[in-house]
Amino acid sequence: MYVWGRIARMVLTAQSRGAYRIGEESRLSFRCLPTDIDLNRHLNNARYLMLADLGRIDLFLRMGFLKAARQRNWAPMLGGQQTVFVREIKLWKPFDLYSSVETWDDTQVIGRHRFVHPDGRVAAMVMTTAGAYDHRNKRFLKVEELMEAIGLDAVRREPTPEEKLFMESSRSLRTLAKRDSA
Repeated sequence: MYVWGRIARMVLTAQSRGAYRIGEESRLSFRCLPTDIDLNRHLNNARYLMLADLGRIDLFLRMGFLKAARQRNWAPMLGGQQTVFVREIKLWKPFDLYSSVETWDDTQVIGRHRFVHPDGRVAAMVMTTAGAYDHRNKRFLKVEELMEAIGLDAVRREPTPEEKLFMESSRSLRTLAKRDSA
């Protein structure tokens, strides 16, 4: 149930946080709860990914994507992710999640989620690739199409060397997974 409580809080406070603009970071604040921990009494690896999902939903909601997706039979689809852990988040400790759309390439958006202690030290970072699947036309949308449909006028920036490596790694792993499932 606690996950639904966090989702409800995020949805209810979305309007007060205003529209999300590409290039900015969205911030959600949390506390590490007993239901979030593993045997080491710190935030477990699965919770980082679940909270990153909340960060993405927050962005989708505040930029108007979820409304457009419902109207057009689109679905957000996570393509891949990579997580690095730098410092632990201990039981009962507060932390902030900063989420952002970094850039895009064709049909894939690169997202970033930073888990940050109150003193500004990063505890973990999750990088994601995602896209919008158009069920009616059975294809992924080009990001420019998506932006136009939701009324965003954002300019794509060149991916950093790290983002390029991440996208290539994600593509390679996808190729391996498809080959192994054949």
